[in-house]
Amino acid sequence: METIIGKIKDRNRLTKEEALKLYDLELLELGVLADEIRKEKFGKKSYFNINRHINPTNVCKDSCKFCAYSATRKNPNQYTLSVDEIVDIAKDVYANGAKEVHIVSAHNPNVGLNWYLESFKYIKKECPDIHIKALTAAEINFLATEYNKSYEEIIDLMELNGVDSMPGGGAEVFAEDVREKICKGKVSSDEWIEIHKIWHSRGKKSNATMLFGHIESRADRIDHMDRLRELQDESGGFNTFIPLVYQRDNNYLKVENFLTANEILKTYAISRIFLDNIPHIKAYWATSTINLALLAQEFGCDDLDGTIQKESIQSAAGANSANGLELEDFVALIKNSGFEPVERDSLYNELKVY
Repeated sequence: METIIGKIKDRNRLTKEEALKLYDLELLELGVLADEIRKEKFGKKSYFNINRHINPTNVCKDSCKFCAYSATRKNPNQYTLSVDEIVDIAKDVYANGAKEVHIVSAHNPNVGLNWYLESFKYIKKECPDIHIKALTAAEINFLATEYNKSYEEIIDLMELNGVDSMPGGGAEVFAEDVREKICKGKVSSDEWIEIHKIWHSRGKKSNATMLFGHIESRADRIDHMDRLRELQDESGGFNTFIPLVYQRDNNYLKVENFLTANEILKTYAISRIFLDNIPHIKAYWATSTINLALLAQEFGCDDLDGTIQKESIQSAAGANSANGLELEDFVALIKNSGFEPVERDSLYNELKVY
């Protein structure tokens, strides 16, 4: 272990095997190693943005066992917003200072491709300066399959209609044996990587996620990070890595042993150490709770996502994120945790230091 710690302190890249061994370290020792890297990169800055999550439909062709959002499973209350309703939400939050709309939906086979594209086009028409982060690789795979188009053709349409960057959802865990059990039929790990690679080749940025704390192993987590690190070496297109904490309510996965805070913080810290080429590590407070996300800023994370305002996917599975957080509360929480609140745009340009 001393050799591994020495490599970290010398800022030499770890192998997958070495990264896995980091789970054997005491939490605080691991946290110090990750925090040193975080401080080198960002000091005491904690980034966030003023954003609004829009989840336009919960009608889904797929049936992932971890999902509590899809109306085709336990939730009988189907909804689909109209294009006008989606645009009105964006106009309202834009008028109130939002810099980004984060649009992620279920895979609805009933609405047509233009429903997606017109939403983006008219948001950009009405709110020309707002950043549209939309369409996960899973959604792109669904649209390409459903409408007999290539990934390139779907991405062409995204660019044409105003999408600025891609969220990182749909990655779950790349290990295919795990995917077979939790999201069979969804975008494969290789397809997810291919879609982001194409997006990056256009000079565009995206995020990357990992859903952990269900049936995956620690080795599966490291393998997932390693595949992201390989793509980042090639493309340089990832802004942020976001380890998403699995939410256990209202789904069919039936996980009995929920993650401890110790395990969550270790995973954050290891991601900061191992992913030496991805700039930011986000503790997405909607899945980890705001308190643990703030603590994670001491364990390698430098980003908290944003005010969110409304969120439907994680909250359906038990997260306390349905109504977001007020800006003043968000800033105060960061300050009270000993960090410097920095409002950013979607590409991490600093807009305001509080």
